[in-house]
Amino acid sequence: MNGNYNGRGGIGSVESEYIRRHHTHDDLADHQCSSALVKHIKAPVHLVWSLVRRFDQPQKYKPFISRCVVLGNLEIGSLREVDVRSGLPATTSTERLEILDDDEHILSIRIVGGDHRLKNYSSIISLHPEIIDGRPGTLVIESFVVDVPDGNTMDETCYFIEALIKCNLKSLADVSERLAVQDRTEPIDHM
Repeated sequence: MNGNYNGRGGIGSVESEYIRRHHTHDDLADHQCSSALVKHIKAPVHLVWSLVRRFDQPQKYKPFISRCVVLGNLEIGSLREVDVRSGLPATTSTERLEILDDDEHILSIRIVGGDHRLKNYSSIISLHPEIIDGRPGTLVIESFVVDVPDGNTMDETCYFIEALIKCNLKSLADVSERLAVQDRTEPIDHM
């Protein structure tokens, strides 16, 4: 991110350090925007990670995805074809798994095709343990970089992507916290 994030998600010194360490995107070009958003989830890291790490099932918490098919084996470099729910300016997206780090709890994807205007989009999501109200919680940080489409401003593009990410993070919190309340903290099943 190189200090160019304009995160509107309440970023403090702890979050800034995690962003510096884990959210390194290539240097931004003049025609790109970037941001980082933060969400505090009242559920333990292993539970939240069990949802986030499922490159093959993003629809478990991403409400705008109706279907996902992974092409080939599930590994770094794998591609997934995602169908987007109606109401968004897209119908499909082809995405490549860039990073899946179960030790550091980091997932990164890059959009490589599809029916949408997001060119050179990449995102990194990282999870970090924290204590919330005396209980195990998770600090989630998601950052992105994307080209600003012709006919849009940098602010419009960032606002749109941030709104989507905020919705996804709220849904991730809702699903994770519901599972935590149900105490459904089974071990992570690896790919």
